[in-house]
Amino acid sequence: MKTDIEIAQEAKLEHIKDIAAKLGLREEDIEYYGKYKAKIEPFALEGKPERGKLILVTAITPTPAGEGKTTTTIGLADGLARLRKKVVVALREPSLGPVFGVKGGAAGGGYAQVVPMEDINLHFTGDFHAIGAANNLLAAMLDNHIFQGNELDIDPERIPWHRCVDMNDRQLRYLEDGLGGPKSGVPRRDSFDITVASEVMAVLCLATSLEDLKARLSRIVVAYNRKGEPVTAGDLKAAGAMCALLKDAMKPNLVQTLGGTPALVHGGPFANIAHGCNSVVATRAALKLGDYVVTEAGFGADLGAEKFLDIKCRFAGLKPAAVVIVATVRALKMHGGLPKTELGSEDLGALERGLPNLLRHVSNIKNVYGLPAVVAVNRFPTDTDAEIALVIEKCKELGVNVRLSTVWAEGGKGGEALAEEVVRLCEEKSDFRFCYDEKLPIKEKIEAVVTKIYGGDGVEYTPEAEEQIATLERLGFGKTPICMAKTQYSFSDDAAKLGAPEHFTVTVRSVKISAGAGFVVVLTGNIMTMPGLPKKPAAENIDVDANGNITGLF
Repeated sequence: MKTDIEIAQEAKLEHIKDIAAKLGLREEDIEYYGKYKAKIEPFALEGKPERGKLILVTAITPTPAGEGKTTTTIGLADGLARLRKKVVVALREPSLGPVFGVKGGAAGGGYAQVVPMEDINLHFTGDFHAIGAANNLLAAMLDNHIFQGNELDIDPERIPWHRCVDMNDRQLRYLEDGLGGPKSGVPRRDSFDITVASEVMAVLCLATSLEDLKARLSRIVVAYNRKGEPVTAGDLKAAGAMCALLKDAMKPNLVQTLGGTPALVHGGPFANIAHGCNSVVATRAALKLGDYVVTEAGFGADLGAEKFLDIKCRFAGLKPAAVVIVATVRALKMHGGLPKTELGSEDLGALERGLPNLLRHVSNIKNVYGLPAVVAVNRFPTDTDAEIALVIEKCKELGVNVRLSTVWAEGGKGGEALAEEVVRLCEEKSDFRFCYDEKLPIKEKIEAVVTKIYGGDGVEYTPEAEEQIATLERLGFGKTPICMAKTQYSFSDDAAKLGAPEHFTVTVRSVKISAGAGFVVVLTGNIMTMPGLPKKPAAENIDVDANGNITGLF
């Protein structure tokens, strides 16, 4: 069986100018990054209406068995193209952390990939490096301000701003810096986030223009003075230089799928510790360029989809026409308690015990958000007809159809049935609504997500979180959406609680403002904003030969 990278390297790609032409873009509308990558110039989209129908692809709670959400997203787009629809796929950029860690790349798989997959997974057009540089410039200017006399009277013990690097590196979670003596800075406790969890990443992905980007950067709260008042990037006069670093990173990246479908791959916040969606500018560009836009949100629907709908759609005025919820029989059996080693055998009992996980996600999309949905089951050769029939039966009880997907093996051809159902759903009327009113107090918004989306009984707060919430509301930061940072492996904040757990509470241990992004970040359980590498990282298998050919990337 060929690996993902072998399939991608054997593909014959179209020149990026020809992909652009499919969208009605001229050569002067794009900036070349070689033969197969380009950035779209902002002037190319001026005056164009947003006419496309927006399709969100989300998934069940992830397991080690895999779900294939990105693969389904790409295969669905290629399936729509086979139905002669003018379609654009809009995805996030992969982070180097997971690429070299445990998950591997994030460009799809099999015959449903965006290409060139090696470039997309490794550096791409340099957007993440620019985001890291802007983040760390702000950190450097903050510490320099303190060193140079501290005119703003910043309290070194109240600095929430972290440096960042796009790598899984647990060594950087807690450290002390400025230790080299009087000429080497002011000693203080510090830490790093992974770049995809940084506020600069969120700001870039939610900004609508360079002007909006600069305004959002100016609002970032980097510290508090000794009176307890916030100090912003604007106070440090850092926003202009940060925006200059991000000028090119703001432009959406244009690539293609293996089926030749145009793909905008731009931005990449994690969904467990950030808001998990590609950029607003890329999504809006896609809606101007295509009749159907297929996008995804990270991890399960309790994380990525909730934030896509409650944060991104709220800020950008977007309204999805349909939602696809991806599942596999194998993953559902794991949610039913079956070990990974036994997933190849039929087990209707384990499947029935695991199905409530899928059904809760489906119910949330239909009943909380009021959106039409379809379940896409990525079929494996070991799935039996009886198992598939059980999934179809249970979903029908909620008024949702199931479509089988074989896009990994067949590309767009394996996504045609799903594409046909999506086209049908896009013509249905919907009653899209948010999970909560953003004007509610912070605690009421947290409790709405925990009870309505997670299925929990309520929320517990540490004393630190209680104090932080009171401070944020006193400072006027309370009437914003919330961004929940929670384990991706469970509806609860306990990764061990699989399926659809009930009668649990979620513990909020910390709350902070991301004023530039425009939301409050709520950290639950033991979630961390800097992941670590596994015992055997994927990086051990990646290599490059004398001719520059990369191997081991998946």
